[in-house]
Amino acid sequence: MNLRFIFLTSVLMVFFVTSPIVATAGAATQNDEINTANEINLLDPFDPFARDAEQILKEYDREYERETGLPSHLNSNNFLFFEEGCQRESCAVFVKIEKSEQRLYLYVGGQLESVWPISTGVSGRETPNMDTHPDGRIYDAYTSKRFPGGNYNGMGNMPYAVFVKGGVAIHGTGRSNWAALGHEASHGCIRLHPDNALRFNRLVRSAGIDNVWVTIE
Repeated sequence: MNLRFIFLTSVLMVFFVTSPIVATAGAATQNDEINTANEINLLDPFDPFARDAEQILKEYDREYERETGLPSHLNSNNFLFFEEGCQRESCAVFVKIEKSEQRLYLYVGGQLESVWPISTGVSGRETPNMDTHPDGRIYDAYTSKRFPGGNYNGMGNMPYAVFVKGGVAIHGTGRSNWAALGHEASHGCIRLHPDNALRFNRLVRSAGIDNVWVTIE
């Protein structure tokens, strides 16, 4: 049974400016581009670079645990900090995110399993380079009573989020953002189709964060 949630979102104001209709193809194209941009960003749920991002995430954690009864974090089993553990291709699950290609390469057991289109951060909000294990914060379904918009099939607007570091997560995105996959479009997180986000989320849960590595470059 799917757990129902609507993820806590940042308030986004979208202003629609009406203008006289001009019977030219160029004007129509420009209006289409503006409308598409508005639609793409309408459900952008979270600003990972906000000064209070960690405070917001802790509130997410509390609500997630209260609403679902599930832990918001996976714990590391590596209690000996001097142990190196796996890195990159030596991990059971390795994700390589190529920002220049807007593609995510998923390796399972050292073999390339899938290549998925993604959306990383737009200019001025670029997704930072990383080379690390996920930090353990992970969500499936979650209900937010404060911001009830942007729901995807009862799974909220950031379904199956796996946080890499701080507020930067790999997560699914709503239908209005699917057309932008393969192009920069986010506030800094890595957007996926929800089906692909579910696959990665379940791999992380089954392998454990010590056996998962994410490289963003």
